Amino acid sequence: MSVAQEIIKIKKELPKHVELVAVSKYHPAELIREAYAAGQRIFGESQVQELQRKHEELQMEGLQWHFIGHLQTNKVKYIAPYISLIHSVDSVKLLAEINKQGQKIGRKIRCLLQLHVAQEENKYGFTEEECRSYLASGEWKQLTYVELCGVMCIATNTDDEEVVRREFHRMSVFFKDAKQKYFAGQESFSICSWGMSDDYPLAIQEGSNMIRVGSKIFGARVY
Repeated sequence: MSVAQEIIKIKKELPKHVELVAVSKYHPAELIREAYAAGQRIFGESQVQELQRKHEELQMEGLQWHFIGHLQTNKVKYIAPYISLIHSVDSVKLLAEINKQGQKIGRKIRCLLQLHVAQEENKYGFTEEECRSYLASGEWKQLTYVELCGVMCIATNTDDEEVVRREFHRMSVFFKDAKQKYFAGQESFSICSWGMSDDYPLAIQEGSNMIRVGSKIFGARVY
């Protein structure tokens, strides 16, 4: 199936409240154009340099870039002017830098808090305890150029569906708790970003409303 056909097929199957991020990292601009022509508008990238190139090349109306990879603080300034959403905010230090860069350009930057729920050590993110403690401290309220819009996670890379389901369920519980305690009046705190090509149906069952799908749309990565 072509990129356009895959996009149309996935979107048909998705519940109306679930947003699709087409993960275009390591894939060429022409495939993004093909997905765009099929109606896709949100694309996920994980390397600042690659994103910069694509952003300059693809000036298409309504196109949104989401940053989904580990973001180094010294790279924030390059994407701050145009990034639509940063999924992978994994430290207080990074939040402070995003706020600083947002202030410099007078732009509020939308962010998700990345939580580490997977069993692999090499995944990034706040632990649930760290994140709860940070939210309870209220320090985030001082970041006037950051808009916290929800939470993100990556599940353990395993064939054991029960492990993955449990992790997604924990995230769903965490999100609802955070929403109730700290963001009850904020409509913008609404995004649950979990689920990728192999596990997004499970993720949707466990509360996800934003899925990040790459290989299922674009095929194997082109490094």
